[in-house]
Amino acid sequence: MKAAQYLGNKSFSIVAGSTVAPASDEVRLAVDFVGICGTDMHIYHGVMDARVNPPATIGHELSATVAEVGSNVSDFAVGDRVVVRPLDYCGDCPACHEGHSHVCHNLKFMGIDTPGAFQNSWTVKARTLHKLPDCVPQQIGALVEPLAVACHDISRSRLQSGERAVVIGGGPIGQLIALVAKAKGAEVLLSEVNPARRQFAQDNGIDSVDPTATDIKAYVDQWSQGKGADVVFEVSGVQPALDVMTQIAAVRGRICMVAIHPQSPQVDLFQFFWKELEMMGARVYQPQDFEQAIELIATGQLELSPFISSVNPLEEIQQAFAGMDNNPSGMKALIQCQPSVA
Repeated sequence: MKAAQYLGNKSFSIVAGSTVAPASDEVRLAVDFVGICGTDMHIYHGVMDARVNPPATIGHELSATVAEVGSNVSDFAVGDRVVVRPLDYCGDCPACHEGHSHVCHNLKFMGIDTPGAFQNSWTVKARTLHKLPDCVPQQIGALVEPLAVACHDISRSRLQSGERAVVIGGGPIGQLIALVAKAKGAEVLLSEVNPARRQFAQDNGIDSVDPTATDIKAYVDQWSQGKGADVVFEVSGVQPALDVMTQIAAVRGRICMVAIHPQSPQVDLFQFFWKELEMMGARVYQPQDFEQAIELIATGQLELSPFISSVNPLEEIQQAFAGMDNNPSGMKALIQCQPSVA
């Protein structure tokens, strides 16, 4: 069994891992594909070493096949194709008691706080699994986790069909939010500085605008016939986005904070008073977000294959991370953890 270990300083090593037999409530997975996400890139750059504590096996966006089940597991069987909702919650804190286990006070994010998926075999709690329909290929299955993030963001925003939504930031999550919003029946505009990412949005039927070359407030006013955006999704994590999000929101508009801001940002609270705005946070996902993501793919409402920028075997994980680091226009690099997977 092989595993990739992050060593720190943008470095990985392939090591001989160990196959862990599942406990009674666990399942051992043969990991098929794992996506490299923005958090993984932050780890790669060393900014999360204190949390990850290298050497460590990271990774959490994956598709897999059940290889072994624990004695008390009845919902899954060997051979089932699955994805993992990588949240290990305590079940006994106030958030968990109120049904919000995804923001558990003691939450462990699998692949960051605990060992992750960049390995051939991974043993996890059965409660984290969701089955993949036969019509969803394993490569596409590895995109369910980031799509579930987008589904949760849309849910938190209460976006309705016919409303106008502006997505600020055209990385993978921003693009997925735009697509889920469009599938819900909203009119969507994506604001992004990178021309390749703007073109990616256009190719997927999403209107896009360059905020560095256009007065975004005037553009949104014209686009919305003077009303402003019913919902603004802040997915960029930069101060200029915070400066504009309150300006482009409609009266009683909603602002959904998706990006993680590394420092305490400045927000124009006067606009919240003046226009009776709402702002909500959106963190990770809940089980129903995974089910919705799988349904959107399985029913053909979303085509996600354009998001796959590259596929590399586990032994080439170093090259895959370097490739993403050198390609700001790239969407999703996949790591293939089994010798041959369709």
